[in-house]
Amino acid sequence: MRIGYNSPVVLSFSLLTIALFAFGGLDFSLRTLAAQPAMSFGSPLNIAQLFLHSLGHSSWDHLLSNLIIILLIGPMLEEKYGSLAMLLSILLTSLATGLVNAAFLKTGLLGASDIVFMLIVLASFVNVREGRIPLTFILVVAVYLGNELLHLDKQDNVAHIAHLVGGLMGALVGYLFNRQSEYG
Repeated sequence: MRIGYNSPVVLSFSLLTIALFAFGGLDFSLRTLAAQPAMSFGSPLNIAQLFLHSLGHSSWDHLLSNLIIILLIGPMLEEKYGSLAMLLSILLTSLATGLVNAAFLKTGLLGASDIVFMLIVLASFVNVREGRIPLTFILVVAVYLGNELLHLDKQDNVAHIAHLVGGLMGALVGYLFNRQSEYG
C-alpha cells in the first residue's frame, strides 16, 4: 500500500506552515509573515503579508490547533470543489482578513484561524441541494457567529475579526461554488 498526496493544496499549506514555524519560529513569523497594523501599500513585504499572515503562528499549540481542523475538513472540501478552488479560497480569505485588519484594527495578524473558519462554514455547504439551505449551515453560522460576536471586544490576543472574516468568506465561497454547480 502506498501513501497518496490526496489533497495537494491542503497538504502543501499545512506542510509549509509547519516548516516555517519549525525553521523560523515566532521571531521569523512576527518579522516576516505577520500582517502589520500600520502597513504601507508601497511596501512589497507589507503587500505579501496580506496573504502570508495565515502561514505564521505564535506557538506550536497555535499551529497544531489550526492544523487539526484544516487537515480534518480541508481534504473533503478540496475533493468536492477541486484544488484550484481551494487555493483561491485560501488566498482570497487571507487577503480579505489582511485588508480588514489593516483598515480597522491596530494590531498585527498572525495565524490560520481565518482559513479554519472559512473551511468550517464552507463544509456546511457540502450538502446544499437546489432550493434548500441545510439546517446544519444555519446552526453552524448561528453558533459560530454568536460566539465570535460575544468575544469581539475581548482582549485575549485572539483575532476574533479574523474568525468572522473567515466565516464570511466561507459563506461567500460556498454560495458561489454551489451556485456555479447549479448553473454550470
